[in-house]
Amino acid sequence: MRAVIYERFGELPELREVPDPAPPPGGVVVAVRATGLCRSDWHGWRGHDPDIRLPHVPGHEFAGRIAAVGAGVRDWQVGERITAPFVCACGRCPACLAGDQQVCHRQEQPGFTYWGSFADLVVVPRAETNLVRLGAGVDYAAAATLGCRFTTAFRAVVHQGRARAGEWVAVHGCGGVGLSAVMIAVAAGARVVAVDVSADALALARRLGATAVVNAASPGGSTADLVREITGGGAHLSLDALGSQVTLTASVEGLRRRGRHVQVGLLPAVSGRPTVPMELVVAHELELLGSHGMPAHAYQELLPLVETGALRPAELITGELALPDAAAALAALDGPARAGIQIIVP
Repeated sequence: MRAVIYERFGELPELREVPDPAPPPGGVVVAVRATGLCRSDWHGWRGHDPDIRLPHVPGHEFAGRIAAVGAGVRDWQVGERITAPFVCACGRCPACLAGDQQVCHRQEQPGFTYWGSFADLVVVPRAETNLVRLGAGVDYAAAATLGCRFTTAFRAVVHQGRARAGEWVAVHGCGGVGLSAVMIAVAAGARVVAVDVSADALALARRLGATAVVNAASPGGSTADLVREITGGGAHLSLDALGSQVTLTASVEGLRRRGRHVQVGLLPAVSGRPTVPMELVVAHELELLGSHGMPAHAYQELLPLVETGALRPAELITGELALPDAAAALAALDGPARAGIQIIVP
């Protein structure tokens, strides 16, 4: 198969021919039809993830058809259309048995703990736990967004954040996951304040239904002050969808009393351990929550909303790339990212 592979962190990957993977016992091999270009892949390529062993193939958001099944797989057949969460769970640890596969004790992650989906083929272990069937109404490009960014945003807004109709939701960082959160919060009936430094990203947030936008790069007061002014006292729910000291602090400071902060964006150790304004957490009785993907069984709640058009992840896609162009696109994330989600089509 063809795969985008790098031998050293930070060096431009190459498109190469490598041996096809074999399906592991209980798992499958998937023929990739679409895969997302995500900043998490960039973090891995830059050497910010200790689980990556070189040489390596990135990619963790994908959709495709089952190309081969391993021994012991009962309920899945070659040719079925599928996607999978980026956390591939073991199905047996205490977290999995409680239904919390997104925080599995023995999780594997394509593109991080093993070779990922910037390739013609990718492995999904433990098919019974990790595969998700796709209906005919969900195309491969839209389904690829569900592997990480859209499902992460869905769980962050709906399950962890508990967004309710009429509440104010602030989204700090309008990349793929942040724009997904804007769409999902609007669909839940919330009023959204979108925050970013990119005019293009904020314009897209407006088109997705944001009530107000804040350009954090513009003068005129702190981001948190502007959010509190727009929302009449602060957001009920605020998400750091980027992952930085600046956005984390602004998210917490922009909450109203008894508000809820959800940390979605990764804060890699290479950037140092962030600080949190705990005096506000205590004085205002704030909630601090994390959100890490979504388990395969929870897609049963999300997919009908996609199939009926209540949620439209395809509207977040602003570009498609061929597999030979993926290496340069990954390296380009050293600079400002293009608004929306880019999809790689092998």
